[in-house]
Amino acid sequence: MDTSILTQAHERINGWFAASARDLPWRRPDATPWGIMVSEFMLQQTPVVRVLPVWHEWMRRWPTPALLAAEPSGEAVRAWGRLGYPRRALRLHAAAQKIVEEYDGAVPGSPEALLSLPGIGGYTAAAISSFAFRIPEVVVDTNIRRVHARLFTGNALPEPSLTAAENALAAEVMPAEVTEANTWNAAVMELGAVVCTARSPKCADCPVLDLCAWVAAGKPEPHYVPKGQSWHGTDRQVRGAIMGVLRVVSAPVPRMDLVMSADATPPAPPAPQDSGSGTSTVSDLSAQQVNDAWTLLSSLTADKEQREKCLNGLLADGLAVETAAGVSLQS
Repeated sequence: MDTSILTQAHERINGWFAASARDLPWRRPDATPWGIMVSEFMLQQTPVVRVLPVWHEWMRRWPTPALLAAEPSGEAVRAWGRLGYPRRALRLHAAAQKIVEEYDGAVPGSPEALLSLPGIGGYTAAAISSFAFRIPEVVVDTNIRRVHARLFTGNALPEPSLTAAENALAAEVMPAEVTEANTWNAAVMELGAVVCTARSPKCADCPVLDLCAWVAAGKPEPHYVPKGQSWHGTDRQVRGAIMGVLRVVSAPVPRMDLVMSADATPPAPPAPQDSGSGTSTVSDLSAQQVNDAWTLLSSLTADKEQREKCLNGLLADGLAVETAAGVSLQS
C-alpha cells in the first residue's frame, strides 16, 4: 500500500466527513452507548430514513436498557413497527435483559463483552466499541467494503461474501491514531452510503476521486451480477403481514382467521393507552390501522399452507404466542 496515497485518503475522507456528514442523532455528542447500540440493531439491512422515526420513539420510551428489559418482549416487537426482520427486536430485548443482569444496566464497551449479548456479531460489536466507546476496532460493513474495493483494489464491487482478504485490507488501511481511526470508520461508511453507492455512484462528489483505483482503471464492470432480493409471494412477505396484524390488535386472533384471513372478520383495534393524564397517548393505533393491516394480509396470494408455515415459523421464533384464545405477541 502506497503510504502517501493512504495518508491523503485519511485526510480527505475524514475532512469530507467533518464537513458533509448527515446529522444523525446517534452520531451527536450526547448520544448514549445504548442509543448507539439500538441504532446498530435497527440499521441492519434497513435504510436510515426508515430507522429514524422508530429510533426516536424507542429512545423516548426506553432511554436505558433497564426500561426496555422491564417490558414484555412483545412490546419491543410491537414498537419495532415495519422495520422488518423483527427477530432483531427480540434479540435487542434479550440483550437489554442481559445488560441489566450482568453489567449493572450499562452497555459494555469491549468487543468480547458485547459478543456475549444476544443478537450481536462481529460487525455490531466492533461498531459499538468504535462509535460509542472510541475503541479503535476495525469496522467492516457493506458500505465500507464497497469503498475499499473501488478505492484500493480497483473492483466495482466487493465479493458477494466477506473474505479474510477484505478484513486484512480494512485493518491495513485503518489510521494508527485512535481518534482518526474512529472517525475513519464512520467516514468511510458514510462515503459508501451517500457518494460511493452500489448503483450510480456520485464520483464527481468524491473527495478521493483522483486516488480511486477503480476510476483509474476506467470503471470496469463488476465480475458478477448482484442478485436482487425478491419480496412478493415470499414467506418474508407473509410473515410481515401476519406480524402487521398482531402488532395492532387488542386481543388474540384465532389461528384460522390468520391463515384464512380473506373470509375472516377484522379484529378490534387496541384499547387506548392511558398516558397518566387521563388522555390517550399519541402513539395509540386506530381502527383504520387495524383495517389496513388486515386488508394487506387478506390481499396476499399465499395459500393456506404457506400461511400456516409462516405462522408456525413466527411461533417457533418466539415472535408470537398461541393460547386457547388465539395468537398474539408476547405479553
